[in-house]
Amino acid sequence: MAQKQIGTFISTSALLGTIIGAGFLGIPYMVMQSGFTLGLINLIFIALVVTITMLYLGEVALRTKENCHLSGYAEKYIGKKGKKIMFFSVAFGVYSAIVAYLIAEGESLSQIFFGNQNYAILMSLLFWFFLSIISYYGLIFLKKVEPIGIILLFILIISISILFFGKTNIENLNYVNWGNIFMPFGVILFAFLGFTAIPEIKIILGENKRFMKKTIIQAYSLSLITYIVFTFFVLGHNGKATPELATISLGTPFILLGIVTIFNSYLALTNSAIDTLKFDFNWKKASAWILAISIPIVLFSFLQITNSASFTLILSIGGVISGGLTGILILIMAKNAKLLGDRNPEYSMPYSNWIFYLLSAIYVAGAIFEIFYLCQ
Repeated sequence: MAQKQIGTFISTSALLGTIIGAGFLGIPYMVMQSGFTLGLINLIFIALVVTITMLYLGEVALRTKENCHLSGYAEKYIGKKGKKIMFFSVAFGVYSAIVAYLIAEGESLSQIFFGNQNYAILMSLLFWFFLSIISYYGLIFLKKVEPIGIILLFILIISISILFFGKTNIENLNYVNWGNIFMPFGVILFAFLGFTAIPEIKIILGENKRFMKKTIIQAYSLSLITYIVFTFFVLGHNGKATPELATISLGTPFILLGIVTIFNSYLALTNSAIDTLKFDFNWKKASAWILAISIPIVLFSFLQITNSASFTLILSIGGVISGGLTGILILIMAKNAKLLGDRNPEYSMPYSNWIFYLLSAIYVAGAIFEIFYLCQ
C-alpha cells in the first residue's frame, strides 16, 4: 500500500510539474483585465474543460499497449495526417512554453541576484545551459526532483498566503470589466495544459495504471486551487498595478515560487519533447536532445533581437493554438480508441457526438475571442 501511495504521489507530482509552469505567472495580469470575479469563472470553467479532455487522453493511453507520445497516439487512432497535425500542435505548445519559461526565469533570477532586470537575458541563457545538461538524463532525474519541487511549491504557497493575508485590499478584487470577460482565456488555458505528461504518467504508474484517473483529477484540482489562491493574493495586493510577470513585484518568496515551478515544468517539457522524437519518430537520444534544446534558444534569441518578446502574448498564442488544436485531436482519438484500442482500460469515459461538438466549440470559441483581443 505504501509503495502504491508513493507511486501515485510521484505521478501526481510529475503531472503537476508539467501543468504548473510559467503560465500561472501570467494569470493575475490577464485576470486583472477582466476583474477577479470574471477571472475566477474563467479559471473554474477552463479547468473543468481541460480536466475532462485529459481524462479522455488518459483513457486513450490506457487502451494502448505500447508506450508512445501524443503523435504516436494520433497516428494509431487518426492516421498519418493526424500524427503530423498533432506533432505541430504539441511542438508549438511545448516550444511556446519553453520560450516563455526562459523569459520568466531570466527576469526572476536577475531580480533575485541583482535586484533589477538588467541581467535577464544573461540569466535566461545560463538557465537554458544548465537545464539542457540536466534534461539529457531524462525521466530518472525527473523522478528525483519533481516531488521535491512540488513540496517546495506548496510550502511557498502556504507561506505566501500567510504573509500577504493582511496586505490584501478587497477593493482591488471588486473591479469588473465585462468587455474583457474572455481576455484571460488564452493564458489560463495555457496554464492548464498538461497533455504531454500523460505518456510519462503511464510509465511512472507502471502496474498501478488504475490510478491514472485519480492522478489527473488530483493534479488538476490542486492546480486550480493554486491558481485561485495565487491570483487572489497578487490582485489583492497589487490591483491594477499587477505586472505581466506577477512574481517580480511581490518580493523574494513569490520570485522563488516562480523559479521552482519553472524549473520543474521546463525539465518535464524538454524531456517530453526528447521522448516524442525518440518514441514516435525513432530518433536517437543524442539527436533528439540536440533538437529539443536548440529550437527554444533560437526562438528566444530571435524574439530578443527583434525586441518582440512579450510574456503574456506568448502564453496566449500558445494556449489557444496548441491547447485548442490538441484538445480537439484528443477528442477524436478518444472516440476511435474505444473501437481500435488493443487493451482494456482501467476506466472508461462516456462519449457522444454532443460532447465532442460542445468541447470542440469551446476550444474554437476561445481561439476566436483571443484573436479578437490580440487584434485590438
